Amino acid sequence: MPDTSPTDPVAEAFEAQRDRLRAVAYRMLGSHADAEDAVQEAWLRLSRQDTATIHNLTGWLTTVVGRISLDVLRSRQARPEASYDDRLPELARTVDGGPVPEDDVALTDSVGLALLVVLDSLGPSERLAFVLHDLFAVPFDEIGRILGRSGDAAKMLASRARRKVRATERPTVVGREQREVVQAFLAAARDGDFDGLLRLLDPGVRLTAETPDGEVVVLGATEVAAGARRSAGAAAGGQAVLVGGLPGVVAWREDGVPLAAIAFTVVGGRIAGIRIVTDPARLASMDLPDPE
Repeated sequence: MPDTSPTDPVAEAFEAQRDRLRAVAYRMLGSHADAEDAVQEAWLRLSRQDTATIHNLTGWLTTVVGRISLDVLRSRQARPEASYDDRLPELARTVDGGPVPEDDVALTDSVGLALLVVLDSLGPSERLAFVLHDLFAVPFDEIGRILGRSGDAAKMLASRARRKVRATERPTVVGREQREVVQAFLAAARDGDFDGLLRLLDPGVRLTAETPDGEVVVLGATEVAAGARRSAGAAAGGQAVLVGGLPGVVAWREDGVPLAAIAFTVVGGRIAGIRIVTDPARLASMDLPDPE
């Protein structure tokens, strides 16, 4: 951690930027742990830099965090099994008893989660251009320098990314449409309706499963649909719940022991993300509702 004593003005200036840098890195990387690492690496680079040559500290630090995050995203592309450790950080569960008021805090939380899922579907350059410009108002010329491209090219990347995330702007994330999509998905899985599953899944859907043997990631509608047909039994008789503000299902064994908890992120009428927990130790640590 930086030395923030009054005798270290560089560290004080960095601390004044820390929250903003953390926010930039988190929206780039979707992981609090990775965001903290990126911010700490930015501090290390600043501490080795001749600060007399930095004329705009905010811009310099944003550029550094952007480049660090871009490297992490490109590394993930080569390792798609890389863990996203806190997509549903608390996995907060409540029984899904029907419509949720639009001003409920769960709506706000799930909008953010849905946006992160959509951002995961973007290429690293698209994600950086969109996050830095649309969320943090970084000029396209600066974004272009980070990417090694022109400002016009950065603008085109942001525009392309914007079209992909626009669906998340509609305030219907925990509404009737989302519940209906999830129920239709579960019904299609139970009936073995492969074509029906494909219609309900976003082509770039990401399924993450926490199993007793570790985390498993499945990418793409075809692979996720095939797996859903094989494992439909666990969710078919489950209870509808909200998981981290997202529509989901909890299923139990006949003896009342939790079998699985599943959360769905629905964007633009299709399922863009599924998170499944089947690890008994993880399930035991969750505040699950009692079986009906």
